[in-house]
Amino acid sequence: MWRFVLTRLGLVVPTFIGMTMLAFFLIRLVPGDPIETLAGERGIDPARHAALMKDYGMDRPLMVQYGLYVGRLLHGDLGKSMITQTPVVEEFIALFPATIELAVCAILFALVIGIPAGMLAAVKRNSVLDHGVMIGSLTGYSMPIFWWGLLLILLFSVQLGWTPVSGRIAVAYYFEPVTGFHLIDAWLSGEKGALKSAASHLILPTIVLGTNPLGIIARMTRSAMLEVLSEDYIRTARAKGLSNLRVVALHAFRNALIPVVTVIGLQVSVLFTGAILTETIFSWPGVGKWMIEAIARRDYPVLQGGLLLLGGVVMLVNLLVDMTYGVINPRISRR
Repeated sequence: MWRFVLTRLGLVVPTFIGMTMLAFFLIRLVPGDPIETLAGERGIDPARHAALMKDYGMDRPLMVQYGLYVGRLLHGDLGKSMITQTPVVEEFIALFPATIELAVCAILFALVIGIPAGMLAAVKRNSVLDHGVMIGSLTGYSMPIFWWGLLLILLFSVQLGWTPVSGRIAVAYYFEPVTGFHLIDAWLSGEKGALKSAASHLILPTIVLGTNPLGIIARMTRSAMLEVLSEDYIRTARAKGLSNLRVVALHAFRNALIPVVTVIGLQVSVLFTGAILTETIFSWPGVGKWMIEAIARRDYPVLQGGLLLLGGVVMLVNLLVDMTYGVINPRISRR
């Protein structure tokens, strides 16, 4: 098992180097001068512009800047925001719980609906239910997040008035954050109505962010289940007189889990990518909205640090997924 884990860890180093290069060089392809953006409409005189360029090290060749950037990274320094002068790590830690809360709710929404739907579609192959699940999953997978989010806001928030339009909680409620997760903090506060308000603000962003993974998980579960249900040991289990529920839930589903778990792990990066749009649409104060604002302000340290930190989270989740393979099927961990 440890050899399996160490092999996966060995892939982290080249991946991290590639991430630093992407984070550094691609951001600098975005048009615009960060110093002029920092100055705003007031403008800035050439002498002051040159001085600030020197202060931020932007007057040097790109490869020199990259070398200095990597050197700071090796010392654990992700830099400070050019706008707020706050360390990037501090801003990320303050905003990341909001993104995690949204992502966890979205993946739970996708799993709770997607896995049972895929299993039922496989068991009822070529039935009306099967075709309905496939059409629904394909529609959910193809739905653009920005369009889907605005459509739900118009219907449920504007027309019906059932859900809030934006934010994490109503302005009438205030409590000291303990964990950074509003559902937990609202519950711990004991303030009447706070938990309900926090939950209602999560409904639409969760549905919007979870729709795409839901479609993928449902289709993959169906595909994996169909492959397993045709195996000889499934026919043997049925020949022994085992109930259909036990055959499907215990024997078939466990052996179909590996491709499903793989897809779930891959959806983590999709969730973070989708969170950028979702947080912007619903004014959700998380990492995604923070990075969109950093793009508009050309805040290089925030963009670089945010990409690296999010990339590190995705790599960690993928490592945990790889380790889960060994739990589901011990033979994998010995390869």
